[in-house]
Amino acid sequence: MPAVIPDDSVGLVSPERIHFDHPLELSCGRTLHSWDLMIETYGELNADCSNAILICHALSGHHHAAGYHSTDDRKPGWWDSAIGPGKTIDTNRFFVVSLNNLGGCHGSTGPNTLNPDTGKPYGPDFPIMTVQDWVHSQALLADHLGIDQWAAVVGGSLGGMQALQWSISYPDRLRYCVVIASAAKLSAQNIAFNEVARQAISKDPEFHAGHYYEHDTVPRTGLMLARMVGHITYLSDDGMREKFGRELKDGKLSFDFNAQFEVESYLQYQGERFSSSFDANTYLLMTKALDYFDPAGEQGHNLAAALAPAKCDFLVASFTTDWRFSPERSRELVDALVAAGKAVSYAEIDAPQGHDAFLIPIPRYMEVFSSYMNRIADALSQPNGGTNDAR
Repeated sequence: MPAVIPDDSVGLVSPERIHFDHPLELSCGRTLHSWDLMIETYGELNADCSNAILICHALSGHHHAAGYHSTDDRKPGWWDSAIGPGKTIDTNRFFVVSLNNLGGCHGSTGPNTLNPDTGKPYGPDFPIMTVQDWVHSQALLADHLGIDQWAAVVGGSLGGMQALQWSISYPDRLRYCVVIASAAKLSAQNIAFNEVARQAISKDPEFHAGHYYEHDTVPRTGLMLARMVGHITYLSDDGMREKFGRELKDGKLSFDFNAQFEVESYLQYQGERFSSSFDANTYLLMTKALDYFDPAGEQGHNLAAALAPAKCDFLVASFTTDWRFSPERSRELVDALVAAGKAVSYAEIDAPQGHDAFLIPIPRYMEVFSSYMNRIADALSQPNGGTNDAR
């Protein structure tokens, strides 16, 4: 646990479950007639509700983005390095909303929650979700909170896709869009990695076609393998070399098939920890949402045309060694935004950490990110909220 909660922490926070009876029509053709979202908020909403920031999470993320749930917590929220008083997303200036998406496994309605029609967990019967569905549910959350327009929607990886979709689906409801280590669609290679992960889970004997809850078991091996594959793609070759090299766990070869290299032990540890904390059906659902995202698909694969409705300003950031969401994909997005006549700033950060860099307080990254967020906050303090000048 933290010996002392740092001064720049949002401190002790409590999650809140918001219930909706508003039917949510989904892209798959099904409807959720009632549903819950688990959220956390940090900072104070100002009088005209203009300083709200929405944080969209990545594949395995959740609502707990900053602070601590208790003094016994060993670690803070997943983006605590960026959210807090005086930090990049300054809670002295912004009201920050973080949520667990529908289909998640941390309190929002999803495969591991009860289906009111059956009294049993939804399991594999929970509908396939899309990024568009999540954004629609987030708009209803904004309505519930009394927020007509977000100062900014911010996300990394899958979260960046949600931020981008916000600019298309609800152009009048956000002033700035921050897309970090993301893309306008997955590459074939990315889809392939997701399919390997899904196969690892679905072929686990304990998966039971997704009905493992009824068998009081978990497809632990499949989840572990899926996470190990995913984790490899989140790291760069340089980062793995720097962190592990070819170091041996016990200093010598054992001439058997047990884990001998430090990198093997690390991956096994990450996989085992993940398999005890994440839901397998949710993992399948989240990776499908990633695969399906392609806003240009309905516009003849013309991304500039797909982005035409957007009215906000954009910050797009990428990392040099991120091969899962490479800088090339970010530059494609920037080019499309420019072609569509949108105001966009772009930063390509030199970082050895690969895709995971978006979660790490790398000085140059934080400098760029903080500067942009400060411009947003400064614009809010001008008469009538100023104009979009973060360019």
